[in-house]
Amino acid sequence: MAASTSSGGTETPLLRENDNGRENTRPQVVGWWNKVLDMEEAKHQLLFSLPMILTNLFYYLITLVSVMLVGHLGELQLAGSTLANSWFSVTGVAVMVGLSGALETLCGQGFGAKEYQMLGIYLQASCIISLIFSFIISIIWFYTEPILVLLHQSQDIARTAALYMKFFIPGLFAYSFLQNILRFLQTQSVVMPLIVLSALPLLLHIGIAYGLVQWSGLSLTGAPVAASISLWISMLLLALYVMYAKKFKQTWQGLSMHSFHYVFTNMKLALPSAAMVCLEYWAFEVLVFLAGLLPDSQITTSLLAICANTEFIAYMITYGLSAAASTRVSNELGAGNPERAKHAMNVTLKLSLLLGFCFVLALGFGHNIWIQFFSDSSTIQREFASVTPLLAISILLDAIQGVLSGVTRGCGWQHLAVYINLATFYLIGLPISCLLGFKTNLQYKGLWIGLICGLLCQTVTLFLVIRRAKWTKLDVSGDKDKEQPHVV
Repeated sequence: MAASTSSGGTETPLLRENDNGRENTRPQVVGWWNKVLDMEEAKHQLLFSLPMILTNLFYYLITLVSVMLVGHLGELQLAGSTLANSWFSVTGVAVMVGLSGALETLCGQGFGAKEYQMLGIYLQASCIISLIFSFIISIIWFYTEPILVLLHQSQDIARTAALYMKFFIPGLFAYSFLQNILRFLQTQSVVMPLIVLSALPLLLHIGIAYGLVQWSGLSLTGAPVAASISLWISMLLLALYVMYAKKFKQTWQGLSMHSFHYVFTNMKLALPSAAMVCLEYWAFEVLVFLAGLLPDSQITTSLLAICANTEFIAYMITYGLSAAASTRVSNELGAGNPERAKHAMNVTLKLSLLLGFCFVLALGFGHNIWIQFFSDSSTIQREFASVTPLLAISILLDAIQGVLSGVTRGCGWQHLAVYINLATFYLIGLPISCLLGFKTNLQYKGLWIGLICGLLCQTVTLFLVIRRAKWTKLDVSGDKDKEQPHVV
């Protein structure tokens, strides 16, 4: 099979062929259940997505555990650390995850087309771009306090968040490389080893963070220092795995100056991919900043930040399926099988909805337990219970749009998602949030209702555009006309 050429027999390749070496163009119907869900396709996607779910969740928990530990130091520390984590999501996670999204198109389609030697070149080009942006973001982080004050955040909370961010700068560089290596592995369906390679740094981080926050006397600053150390451990483990594992002998052939020739090619996809992700991330985080303008800013800021973090954790779970959709679509398009790519998307949407419902049920019955991980405040616990139904709606919508966004990355249509996200979140969602949040008694609930409106419009628009677009392999030769999807 195509995937086994590079990844070895221990992985579950998503690019599947029949016994004669020819790709199947339609699913085989064995029983009535296949009319609802192609069980063979679903099994392959779940075997791929479950390790990706755990991997992304473990990496996200590295930063979240630090926030949880700081939250028990006091309400000011909780507000400052959650705001800092939101600032990290806005300027760090969103940008780096977005920039690495170019590899989902380039490496995914390149792997499907059996252009194995190009994957390592694309990876190095993407790391060069991420390194440049890491330096730029680091400079911005040095001015976190005046920026947050300019955004009308409390002086004390802004100062606390700024202190947190300065000690988190080393972790940014590790995080940027980490995301690129993950995409490199993801597009080759190498996912099972990632569970161990992500769980180990998380376990180490729990001990490191607790020791630095509680025992060393560093208190607040111990949390970002611990997160930086753990992210570097994570990145180095992945890098060593890629360098020394035999399964990558075709896709990773060492450092090459040839990668500089593909920086611009990568940039053409990386920038719209980053814009696509940032516009969505920023919409969530703008709510946290808007919450700081409401009465009782410490309570509302903490509450909205906790809601955003909960939403991101839910997204990390469904992101495994988003990654599966991106990999399936890009691999099949690279191999010249657009119909199989469309079929894979339909299966992923059904699985994502099912997984989203499971998360919503768990949150509905266990929200009182979940909120205790963040705060001991009875006020925050009571208010979080009242906003849980709205949070459940947004999680379900996010599960659907996450898969659709993965499809756009797999097809190389990131520029379309940029326009859609800009219109739905910033021309529809956020204006409604401001109207309901500041002109009615809904306050923070009104802010979240506006976000739901934006998510709904985004999901519907992405679905309609993807359904009508012509699915073809991306041409990276420079012919811009071939890079544009044709709506029929």
